[in-house]
Amino acid sequence: MTGTPEFQQRLESMESLIREIEATGDPNVRTAARELMQLVMELHGNGLERILEIVRAESNLSTLEGMCRDELVSSLLVLYNIHPLSLETRVHQAIETANRKMRSRDATVELLGIDDGAVRLNLKANGHGPALKEVVEAAIYQTAPDITSLVIDGAEEKQAFLPLEMLLATRTAT
Repeated sequence: MTGTPEFQQRLESMESLIREIEATGDPNVRTAARELMQLVMELHGNGLERILEIVRAESNLSTLEGMCRDELVSSLLVLYNIHPLSLETRVHQAIETANRKMRSRDATVELLGIDDGAVRLNLKANGHGPALKEVVEAAIYQTAPDITSLVIDGAEEKQAFLPLEMLLATRTAT
């Protein structure tokens, strides 16, 4: 859903309206617009939180799991800080997704740690580092956009040859 042209068009329209509001010379208009947005966000957040409570109360775990798997719903739950799955669980899900996508290239990614929202991974890319780094980043940011930072060790390409400068430096040193 979030990748559809309709969704992207809505985002662009929202950005355009935000730019118009920010460009207005009247600080009262900007303040009122921010307050209105805050109230709408609070209303939506409370409504979404109530939906989760109802689903849990009815022990409808398959519905809850389906909501967590849905890209748009999951993004909203993260936005409102009410996602039922922990950040760590969502990062593990993203790693599983990335590993499935990279299996054909005999590559894997593993979690080294999560510290205060900062995620550190190790990528074994078999010479496909930059391309597979994008696969890993996409999986992580789609499932856990609320991480504070992402470091992927092993994603850089290893040089298969020595740079000319290294050869010349070695030759002049002997």
